Parts: sequence; structure tokens; C-alpha cells
Amino acid sequence: YIDRESIERIIASCDPSTRRGIRDRALIMLLARLGLRAGDIATLQLDDIDWDQGTIRVSGKSRRATRLPLPQDAGEAILAYIEHVRPTVPDRHLFLRMNAPHRSFARSSIVGWVVRKSIERAGLTGIPSGSHVFRHSLATAMLREGSTLEAIGTVLRHRKPDTTAIYAKLDFNKLGEVAQPWIGGAAC
Repeated sequence: YIDRESIERIIASCDPSTRRGIRDRALIMLLARLGLRAGDIATLQLDDIDWDQGTIRVSGKSRRATRLPLPQDAGEAILAYIEHVRPTVPDRHLFLRMNAPHRSFARSSIVGWVVRKSIERAGLTGIPSGSHVFRHSLATAMLREGSTLEAIGTVLRHRKPDTTAIYAKLDFNKLGEVAQPWIGGAAC
């Protein structure tokens, strides 16, 4: 996982004065705030966003649609992309390639490429460069803030708690701070 400060640096690396920066910021905000998969991002449609309700519909790997709350900062980033960057074309995918012909991403690996470039621009080294790191990071942050595995699993859209546990990495230093001493003071 990567810490919140690094995530915010990655988001800030997307230059809001450029078309690509505006698009990439919206894309990365969805990865970071909702823990979406690269495939989720690549298949999102304009109609998946319910602006009145402040939600986004995500189908995921199971193709079972789920509505998630759309965080305000992510919603604002998407709106900036739609209003100022996204070309008016028949393709209903939310995110499109920057160069003509403006089509949806051919593969979800394009999302990983956007993440790698953003990490490079942020000047971060030694961290995982794939888009999935945002899912791990969100799960870990939620766990450290006291969320239950069930709540984390709901956000990540997992059916089984065991799947969520894979993403939720324990912070052993924090665990040592809150662990109760052994009865009688004996070592384990």
C-alpha cells in the first residue's frame, strides 16, 4: 500500500492546466477514493453517474451493478473533465483516449499506464506502480481508521470477508501500541 500523503502527491501531479492532467486527475481520484479496479474505470459510462443522488454505478468483475457514493472531490474532478476536456462523441464511456479518434480505452492496462506516469511525475520511487495499489491503500487506511472488514468489503464490493482480508494489511507498529500487556508481565 502507499500512504495518504503519497496518494495526494500522485493526484497533485496531474496538471489541472492541461487536458490530460484534468482527465488523469479524475481517473486517479476514482481509484484512490473508491478503490475501483482498472477494469471498472475502463468500462464506466457517462450514464453510470447519478448527479442528483451523488452516486456512481460500478459493475466490477461480477458484472453485478453496485451504487457507491461519489465523493465530492472525485465528482468535481469528473465534472471538470466532462465539461472542459471530454470530446462530444457518440462513445458513452466516461474516459476516452486523448488523441483522435476519441474512443474508450482498448484495454484496462491503459489505466495502469496513467498511474505509472502520475507516480513518475510525483517523483515517488520504490512504490508499486499499478492501479491496484489504490485498492490496497484504501483498505489499509480504512482498517487503520477503525473500519470493520465488513465495511471495507462493502466499499471494495467483495462477497467474502476472506477476500477483503487480503487487502487489509495490518500495521504491526500500531498494533504494538494498542496491545495489552501479557498477564503477569511474562514474555510470550
